[in-house]
Amino acid sequence: MFDQPAPGDAVDELAAFDYQLDPELVAQHPVEPRSSARLLDATGRALIDRHVYDLPSLVAPGEVVVVNNTRVMPARVSLHRESGGRVEFLFLEERSSGVWLALCNPSRKVVPGSRFFDPAGAEVLRVAGRQERSGDAPVRFTVELVDSGAIERLGETPLPPYIKEPLADPERYQTVFADRPSSAAAPTAGLHLDEGVLEAIRAAGAQVVSVELSVGLDTFLPVKSTTIEGHRIHTESYRVDGAAWRAIGSARRVLAVGTTVVRTLETVAATGELSGRSSLYIHGDYPFKVVDRLMTNFHIPRSSLLLLVDAFAGERWREIYEHGMRQRYRFFSFGDAMLLERRGLRP
Repeated sequence: MFDQPAPGDAVDELAAFDYQLDPELVAQHPVEPRSSARLLDATGRALIDRHVYDLPSLVAPGEVVVVNNTRVMPARVSLHRESGGRVEFLFLEERSSGVWLALCNPSRKVVPGSRFFDPAGAEVLRVAGRQERSGDAPVRFTVELVDSGAIERLGETPLPPYIKEPLADPERYQTVFADRPSSAAAPTAGLHLDEGVLEAIRAAGAQVVSVELSVGLDTFLPVKSTTIEGHRIHTESYRVDGAAWRAIGSARRVLAVGTTVVRTLETVAATGELSGRSSLYIHGDYPFKVVDRLMTNFHIPRSSLLLLVDAFAGERWREIYEHGMRQRYRFFSFGDAMLLERRGLRP
């Protein structure tokens, strides 16, 4: 199931993080209810097949469960040029009032000064800058919105490209605790939690706190470099409330719901800053300072998220993924989840 470089080939370090997946295991829609998603419990010696609704029985008094409460923007917007050609923009992040970082397809002829219009012919945005492809990062644009309400008025939910089926209810690509619209993609592990599970977690004596990390699409892209160190991690903005950070600091143990939460908490621990931009690239022998346990989905091959899982749980991730494929778990954004314990946590 896992690819290895052939003898004599140039060393491809990411080959160790590649695997062959049956396309039928790529989840095309979320399950109902949310918490009926499967949960592969890898916190003990044996792998145990559970469901997310079992999570409250797996937390303990004094534990803090941390979720990412960012909300996904309707960030995919179709516009047209002055000449009439159609162009699709994907808004990634607002850098200042009305000024956004965005992707564009097709991008070849889009240059600073280009203007784009809605179907009624009203001007929506102007391109202020173009940043060429660098490493794993695609061509990006700085755009100035002429119509401040255009994203909400014209935008659609930006589902990942491996999801081919339309989403009947856009709210199913939002967590139940989603708050401020700031992300181009969902913190997908949190999609499994519903109010009943959250209430049961609290009843078990654990605390649920929220942080915010604005998720960009780079999170889910494969690493194109053949070396781990050759990858340049994206940056994302984050915010952690002081009260939440104090609760996390006094916790018996910390369970992060999703890799975005891991990056947020470990960034705060490394920098001492409760808000800012995270460029934390977690791989190898990264020394985790905060997170003890992680609930996360099954990630795409050769991705920085899979490198993070390897850093967190060790090489056992291969056994976990092989089990998931044999047992027909559902993979990626709308797929099932796993519960991991940080390597070295127990003697």
